[in-house]
Amino acid sequence: MNILRASMFVTLALAIGFQAGRVHADEASAPSAASASTPDKSMISRDEVRRILDSNRRIDTTQGIDEKVKLHINGIDQWISVRGKDRRNPILLFLHGGPASPAMPEGYTFQTPWEDYFTVVQWDQRGSGKTYRANTEAAMAPGMTVDGMTDDAAQVAQYLREHYHKQKIFLLGHSWGTVLGVHLAQLHPDWFYAYISVGQVVNGRRNEEVGYNYALGRARAEGNRKAIAALEGIGPYPGTAKLTPERIGVRGQWEMYYGGLAWGRKDYQFDVDAEELSPDYSREDLDAIDKGSLFSLNHLLDAMLNADFDHTTHFACPVLVYIGAHDYTTPHENAEKWFGDLQAPSKRLVVFADSAHMVMQEQPGRFLVHLVNDALPLAQKAGDVAPAEITRDH
Repeated sequence: MNILRASMFVTLALAIGFQAGRVHADEASAPSAASASTPDKSMISRDEVRRILDSNRRIDTTQGIDEKVKLHINGIDQWISVRGKDRRNPILLFLHGGPASPAMPEGYTFQTPWEDYFTVVQWDQRGSGKTYRANTEAAMAPGMTVDGMTDDAAQVAQYLREHYHKQKIFLLGHSWGTVLGVHLAQLHPDWFYAYISVGQVVNGRRNEEVGYNYALGRARAEGNRKAIAALEGIGPYPGTAKLTPERIGVRGQWEMYYGGLAWGRKDYQFDVDAEELSPDYSREDLDAIDKGSLFSLNHLLDAMLNADFDHTTHFACPVLVYIGAHDYTTPHENAEKWFGDLQAPSKRLVVFADSAHMVMQEQPGRFLVHLVNDALPLAQKAGDVAPAEITRDH
C-alpha cells in the first residue's frame, strides 16, 4: 500500500503540494498472499534493518554520549538526540529545515562521522516529528511563531551549555533552520563559537522569484511543455497576489525536478526512503512528520515568505556560510551576495560544486572536511576538543 507524504521539508515550503509515494519498509518486506506459504528468507524486516544500522553506529558511553532527552520548554515537551564519541568535544546544535522537517530520522546517513569531532544535537522543533507526537496541537500553537521558536531554540542551547558544562557551542542552521539561527545568533552571540549557515534563507519572496525563473528557464531550454504550461500558469510569479500553497507547490515541484533541491535528482525519494529505515524513529514518529508539516504550514507559511535578512549583516560571532552551487531552493546567488555584505569577527564562504540544497547528504565527505577545518579550530582555541590522534613520521 502506498501512502502520500506532503514534502514540506524545505524552506518556504518548497514542495507544498508535491507528494512522494513511499512504501512502508515493513510492508515491502512482508510476503504477498501468494507467497505466504514460502516466504523469501532473504528478506529482513524493517526492525532488523534498524537494529543493524544502530549496532553499526554504537557509541561507547563511558567516554561518549548517546541520549534521547525530553525537555519541557515553553509549556510543551520537546525531544533532542545527543550523540558524540567523546564528551570533551564541542557541541554542535543542528536546527533543521522545513519547517517541521526533522533531520533526526535521516541523520544517520551523514552524521555518524561528525560524531568523532563533535557532540551532535538534533532537536525536533515545535510542531515536528517526535515533538509533534508528544504534544497536542492546542498546546503547541501559541509558540508557533519565529519569535516563539527562536526562544525554544535558545532554551535548548542553554540546556546544552549548562548540562554538558560548555561555555560555548556551535550553532548550525539548515534551510528554515537558518531563520531561527540568524535570530538566535543575533540575540546571543556570546553563546556560540560560530553560526554555521547551510542553505541560508535571505529573502523569502526573492527566493521564490529566483527559483521560479530558474525552473522556467530550464523548462524552456529543454522544451518541456508540461513544465512550461504549469509554471506559466502561475505567473507572474511571485507577483503581488497572495502566495498560496498550490502556487508555491508548482514552483517547488519543477525547481526540484531540475536539480535545485538535490543536484542531479528529480525528486526527494532518496531521503524519504532513508527515513523509513531510521534507527532513531518509530513508525509512529514517521507518521507524525506528515501531520506536523501540515500543522506547521498553517502557522508559519507567511513567516517563511516574509523572512528578510537583507540588512541583518552584522554578527558578533564568527560566521561560516556553506552553499550548494546548484541550490535554487534557497538560491545560491542570494546567499553569496549576503555573505559579501556580512561583518563578523571572522567569516568564510564555501561553495560546494556538486551540491544543491541538501549539501550534507550530497557531498558528506567534503562537508565534514570543512566542519573540521573551518569550525573545529574555533573550539580548539578554547581547549574544547578531545585530544587528536598520535602520529609519527619516519
